[in-house]
Amino acid sequence: MNNDLIKNIYPSKYACQDSDAIFFNDEDGDFRPPFFHDADRIIYSRGFSRYLNKTQVFTYQQKDYITRRINHVIYVSKIARTIGRALGLNEDLIEAAALGHDLGHTPFGHVGESFLNELSLKHNEGFFNHNIESVRLLKDIENYGNGLNISIQVLDAIMCHNGEILEGKYEPKPKTKEQFLEEYEKSYHDKNALIKMQPMTLEGCVVRISDLIAYLGRDIEDGIRLNLIKEEDIPLKVKNVLGTKNREIISRIINDIIINSKDKNYILLSKDIYEAINALKNFNYQNIYAFAYTDEERKEIKEIFATLFDEYLLDLKEMKKTSSIVKYYKKMNESYQKNTYERIVIDYISGMTDDYCLKEYNKIKKIKHNRKEVEHDL
Repeated sequence: MNNDLIKNIYPSKYACQDSDAIFFNDEDGDFRPPFFHDADRIIYSRGFSRYLNKTQVFTYQQKDYITRRINHVIYVSKIARTIGRALGLNEDLIEAAALGHDLGHTPFGHVGESFLNELSLKHNEGFFNHNIESVRLLKDIENYGNGLNISIQVLDAIMCHNGEILEGKYEPKPKTKEQFLEEYEKSYHDKNALIKMQPMTLEGCVVRISDLIAYLGRDIEDGIRLNLIKEEDIPLKVKNVLGTKNREIISRIINDIIINSKDKNYILLSKDIYEAINALKNFNYQNIYAFAYTDEERKEIKEIFATLFDEYLLDLKEMKKTSSIVKYYKKMNESYQKNTYERIVIDYISGMTDDYCLKEYNKIKKIKHNRKEVEHDL
C-alpha cells in the first residue's frame, strides 16, 4: 500500500487507523484507503452476488418481505456503521467486515450449515463454520484460488463475528498475523475455538454485537408475518426495556451501547439491556427458529446435501467432464487444486445459492432415475 496516501483520520484513540492495516501480500495502493478498498473487493466478489438467493432463517416461505441473507448483511453494515460513527471508529473497516461476514454461509441457512458440518466431520475435514468459510472464501477461493488480499483486521472481524454469542462486554484482543492464522487453523479441529475468539479491533467488536442486533428484532417481525407468534407473546421484560418493533429494539440497543462505550476500549451493554436482549434471544429460539423448518423439510435438506456431496466427490475422482464441480475445479489455480477433493466439495456446496443447490440436486436425481430406467430395460 502507498503509505503517503494513508491518513489517520478517525477521532477515537481506540480506532484502528488506516496506517495499521496488515496484509498477506504487499501491493501498490491507489487513492482508496486500505479498508475502503477491502469493502470494494468484497462487494464485487462472486460470493457477495450469491447473498441475493441465500436463506437467512426461512427457506420455504414464498413471501416478498421475509428477510433474505442480503437484507441481513446490509442491516448489520448500517447498524455497525452507526455505532462506529458515534464512537469515532474506522467506518471503512466496519463496513468491509459487515459486508463480508456471512459470505461463507451455506444454502438453507443454519440448517444447511449443520448438515455440511456433519459431512465435513464424517470425511475428516474438521468442523465447518460459516464464519471460517467466509475467511477461507476471501483468502483462498475467490479470484480462482488466488484470494482477494483482504486485510487481516477485516478477516479477523469476519472470523470473530459470531452473533449467536451474547456478551455484556466486548473487548478487543490484539493479534499478530501469525496469531490470527493460528486461531483460524485451530477452528477446524477444536469445537470450542469459536467460543473463545475475540476480535483484534474495537471495530470487530462492533460488528459482532451488530450481527445480533440486526436479526433479533427483524426476526420478530418475520415471525409475526408468518403467524408463528403474535406481538402480545413477546415477554414483558423485553417489551418494557426494548419495545416490540424492530426500529425500537435497534434504537434502544444502539443508544445504550453509545452511552456506555463512548471513549472506552470496549463495547458495553447496561445490565437491563443485556438481560432484555438475552430474554428476546431465548424467546426467538424457542418460538421462531425452532419452527423455521418442519421435520420433513430438515430431512429433505439433509438428503440434498448428502446426495450432492457423494455425487460431486465421485465426479472429481473420475474427473467427469460434464460435472459442474469438475468445471469449477479446472478453473481454479494449481494451489487450490492441491486441496483434498472432500474440501473442494465442501467449498462448492457452501458457496451455492438455495436455487442452484436445488437445481443441481434435481439434475442428479433425474440422471439417476433415467439410469435406472435404462438398466431396467436391459
